[in-house]
Amino acid sequence: MATTNTTENPLETLTALVTTTKNLITQFETFLYAISADKAAAVDSPPSPSLSPNPTENIDALSLAHDSASLIRAHTTKLSLLIINEPFTPSAIVKVLRELVAGPIPGIASAVQVCDAEKYTKVARQDLAWRCYRVLHELNGFLDIIPLNGKVLRDEQKKGGKGSMAATGVIWTACDDVILLKKLGIGGMLVKKVEEYRDTLKDVLEELKEWSEEADEDDADDDSGAGSGQNDDIDDVANQTQNSHISTQAMIDDLMNPQHIPQDDPNKIRERLDYCLKRLRLTTLLYSAIAKRRLKALPSLPAMADPTVARRLDEVVPILKRLPHRFGEVAYAFYNMDRDSIDREMDSCFFDAFAASEMLMKPWEGQRDEFTEWAEKFQASIKKPD
Repeated sequence: MATTNTTENPLETLTALVTTTKNLITQFETFLYAISADKAAAVDSPPSPSLSPNPTENIDALSLAHDSASLIRAHTTKLSLLIINEPFTPSAIVKVLRELVAGPIPGIASAVQVCDAEKYTKVARQDLAWRCYRVLHELNGFLDIIPLNGKVLRDEQKKGGKGSMAATGVIWTACDDVILLKKLGIGGMLVKKVEEYRDTLKDVLEELKEWSEEADEDDADDDSGAGSGQNDDIDDVANQTQNSHISTQAMIDDLMNPQHIPQDDPNKIRERLDYCLKRLRLTTLLYSAIAKRRLKALPSLPAMADPTVARRLDEVVPILKRLPHRFGEVAYAFYNMDRDSIDREMDSCFFDAFAASEMLMKPWEGQRDEFTEWAEKFQASIKKPD
């Protein structure tokens, strides 16, 4: 009587499991990326299997993400050691992969699933989705490193920018970013974002100030040269431009370098620049005040019941995010000395800054506080004509 050989080939089992694990992760990646990018195609629930197919009110999204990322970090460390140390044991790697598939991989996607935008804010949901996506994306790439030939990795496969050790470190970093989110909380995460936006605003402010100072220096040079032999230099340059090489280089310089304000300033660019710089400084102060007086005082989400808090945040944060880019457009208009664009872009920026202060005028609880008084002064200053 013939007998059936039920013994599994360890390498075949490992190869098949790596393939199915990668396919599962790819499905979760698509789900998480769609949410992080706010794509309409994003589905409401991740593909099966899910750790929490019927999520309940008791599941805390940030805690679930924290625990899942911690497990992925630990299991990745185990895999990293198993693929570089003799003897090569496929069964041990299979065990770790099965544990990943059974818990933390679907768990980290489920964390985003239960992160309801109406409770946690849409901003937090997208941020969590992006962080979790990065974990799974890097883990997916790491699985390609697992040797399926029955031998541990060679030294050159362990080290270097694309080696297993570097890949492990990247996953650790991605996991740490998810783990940190629980410690930060929604308020802490928003504070970090707003401070980053403010720093970008400060960069725009510094660039505009430098351009303004360069323009003033050019004017001083022009004044100092009047009647003191500078006309001879001008004539020399005019004669040299007959040389095609010099002429071409001058054209390139004009393209690469911002224009400077003419001395007569017929379009009143300097006047507009001073007006813009004052209000740009005010706007950077608004960001600092919002971070300190509103976001650091944010009630715990989603524990607090009032849904208006999440809605207010989802209305104001996109404005705070786009303002640095808008002010960048203002700077570009100044560099081109395009008066109409300057006025149009400035009006848009100052309107947004005013709107942001209005949305956060009232405290989370109550009618007025110290920030309310400051915001009223800010609004008066941002609207005040010079």
